[in-house]
Amino acid sequence: MIATPLTSPIEIIHLSGISWQTYETLLEELGDRHLRLTYNRGTLEIMAPSPEHEFGKEVLGRFVETLAEELEVQIYPLGSTTFKRPELSGAEPDKCFYIRNIGAVRGKKRLNFSQDPAPDLMIEIDVTSSSTNRLQVYADLGVAEVWIYDGDSLVIQQLQNGAYITSQTSQFFPNVPISDIAGFLQQAETIDYLELVKAFRNWVRSQIR
Repeated sequence: MIATPLTSPIEIIHLSGISWQTYETLLEELGDRHLRLTYNRGTLEIMAPSPEHEFGKEVLGRFVETLAEELEVQIYPLGSTTFKRPELSGAEPDKCFYIRNIGAVRGKKRLNFSQDPAPDLMIEIDVTSSSTNRLQVYADLGVAEVWIYDGDSLVIQQLQNGAYITSQTSQFFPNVPISDIAGFLQQAETIDYLELVKAFRNWVRSQIR
């Protein structure tokens, strides 16, 4: 048998009929290969993130931190931590932040989602893959808000009655037109990173004056 490496141009593999135990085993065995696994009711997606994807998540994550600084909103970032609802679903977001529920998780080395709350805000970069499967996982966990950037637009999804609906505003940064952030993300590959952050910070300040 010849194994096909999970590298570009093959960046995503989808498998069906996968048990929860197999998913848990793969998380342990593939954890040091920088692969992203999404498990949803027997379906498994394995993705090798591209440089474009990784750069996008870093920029948008920095923008969230900048928003929090300027609006004086406390955040607690947990990056791409694996979040699971045992026997049902599991995923690693591109970035995640606790905002309302910081006190429940601050300083914990391990999280137990039968007791601990899910992050309040997840970030997904959809430039090389779709976040459709992960949205179901996040709904299972009870994630209040997900931002999805597809290389063109930034969409806010808010959880209501167990499902996500599109919103024009963020419940965590209500005074800022979040969809306008897409324009800054589109400049990320042509403008110096720190200059872009500075321009973004000035824009946020102009919105909240």
